[in-house]
Amino acid sequence: MFSTEYVKKLDGTHVKKADSKWDLAQQLMDDIRKFAEEKQISRMVMAWAASTEVYLEADPVHWTIDSFEQAMKDNHPAIAPSMIYAYASLKLGIPFVNGAPNLNLEIPALRELAVINKVPVGGKDFKTGQTLMKTIIAPGLKARMIGVNGWFSTNILGNRDGEVLDDPESFKTKEVSKLSVLESILEQDKYPELYEDLYHKVRINYYPPRGDNKESWDNIDIVGWLGYPMQIKINFLCRDSILAAPVLLDLVLFIDLAQRCEMFGVQEWLSFFWKSPMTAPGLQPENDLFIQQTKLKNTLRYMMKEDMITHLGLEYYDQM
Repeated sequence: MFSTEYVKKLDGTHVKKADSKWDLAQQLMDDIRKFAEEKQISRMVMAWAASTEVYLEADPVHWTIDSFEQAMKDNHPAIAPSMIYAYASLKLGIPFVNGAPNLNLEIPALRELAVINKVPVGGKDFKTGQTLMKTIIAPGLKARMIGVNGWFSTNILGNRDGEVLDDPESFKTKEVSKLSVLESILEQDKYPELYEDLYHKVRINYYPPRGDNKESWDNIDIVGWLGYPMQIKINFLCRDSILAAPVLLDLVLFIDLAQRCEMFGVQEWLSFFWKSPMTAPGLQPENDLFIQQTKLKNTLRYMMKEDMITHLGLEYYDQM
């Protein structure tokens, strides 16, 4: 299922046709059932790793399952292809992970559907390149109470991902995901003298010769003791798919494990893998990579009925 209304820089080669988005969802569910039957598969996971769609605001048709289904029948523009995939997956009881910054699992209708059908879900946007570096470095700066005045990030990438993000509307979707990280890690409200005036800018530049290789540049203006200014420069030359593939594999294994353990709804313990982690409504996402890792490990220990990780270290010493 593809439409240039949502990804303007690409054209689909093999595209499903139907009178409505509702009919497209039925076709997709039929395909999934046939695939499972032919391959004799008892458990499945659906992962969205396709292109970043144009930026969509939340709409009243997203509020309930009934209004969402009616909107599909009406071909409402607020229903993007990624939402139809998520809907089909959840209707069939298949765990769904969202590897792009698209607005799909976050809408109330699909969150409700995941709970009703007892399906685990997770997202959004795989954390692989520049944002991974931010979630490693920013917690260290905050831990040592080093101030940050500005963080300028620019990216050079080719392939179809770069081509899609060359469209301003798709870039805005990605920008929202990438910008959300620093503010939550640095806790600007808690440490206004260090981080309140942080200027954070993100740019993505499409450069076809780069291919699947990705290059990110970060300039970080930091402030030390007595207000002395300093800088950090990071040049990360990486390969997009090589970083993303193991993340996707881990997520497929973990989200399947969650379903086997009868866990459903948003799986916040998988925040370690996401740029913009989903949480319960009203909760602030945790973006500190090291806290995310502890959550991941402790949840796995909880599943195995093992002791939680505390790092107290008291057990190694005689207590007075």
